[in-house]
Amino acid sequence: MEAITVDEVKRRMDAGEELHLVDVREPFENAEFNIGGILLPLGMIQTMQTDEIDDLKDEEVILYCRSGNRSGQAAMFLETMGFTNTKNLLGGMLAWQDKFGK
Repeated sequence: MEAITVDEVKRRMDAGEELHLVDVREPFENAEFNIGGILLPLGMIQTMQTDEIDDLKDEEVILYCRSGNRSGQAAMFLETMGFTNTKNLLGGMLAWQDKFGK
């Protein structure tokens, strides 16, 4: 697992790059604010319910949560499932909102 900053993700999004973003928060958190990632809560990843993203095992997958803790756990778990390029968004949505607002 590597780390990626909110600045880097925002720059790449603004440049029109197609990113594989995965939000590992709970649905209510995603409903409050999100940056467009696939919603796949950490609990589903821990129970290997990852059908939605299984075709991304050899792609860069950027995981995010509220602060970066759950997404770090999710990235490590996905690596044990064969994902080869997981990245954890440092600071999560708190850092994103602090830097760029809602």
